[in-house]
Order: sequence, then C-alpha cells, then structure tokens
Amino acid sequence: MKEIKAYIRTNVVAETVEALEEAGAPGITVVSVHPVGYGFEPNYFEHHGKDPLKPYPSIVRLELVCKDEDLERFVQIISGNSYTGTKGDGMIFIIPVENAISIRTGVQGEKAL
Repeated sequence: MKEIKAYIRTNVVAETVEALEEAGAPGITVVSVHPVGYGFEPNYFEHHGKDPLKPYPSIVRLELVCKDEDLERFVQIISGNSYTGTKGDGMIFIIPVENAISIRTGVQGEKAL
C-alpha cells in the first residue's frame, strides 16, 4: 500500500477529488495548508497592503492511501487535474504504508481500505 500526499491549488481540488472518486479512490482527505518553501514565503500572515493574502496561492493537501496497483493511475489523475504550467502547481509525495487497520472492524491491510 502507498500513501499519496499532494499539495495542489484549491481552485483545482474539486475536479481532482471528483476524478479520484470516479476512479475508485477508497477515501480522500483534503486539508487547507500554508506551505513554506518551494517558492512560498514564510511571512504569509504579515500585512502586505490592502489584501495581504492576494499574492499567495491557496493550497490544500490531498491525502489518500491506495493499493500498489492503483498508485500510478491515481498519481496521473492528480497530476493531470492539477497542472496549469505555472509556478505553484504543487508537489506529489508517495510514502510506503506498512499496514492499515479499521478501528471499527479490526480488519487489516488492503481489505481495510
């Protein structure tokens, strides 16, 4: 199993999540974040004139755990729906998952997904 963490623009998250759901993604988490690094400024919350947040893109972290055989398909969906060709399109990270355990049922491994 693998965990996919993708940092993408909020203006593409709805289409990306919809495409992942249609492709059978077992569960998706979306969290609003403020990245620092990769070209983003650490002083995001300081006042920069009339609209201090305007120059900074709004970013979310999209997370999902999937079977190894679904990984490439889900990564392609995220990449395809998130690409604009401009700075700040985001990043995708892939992390190995040793186990998954359903708290309610106790089922483990891929069956828990």
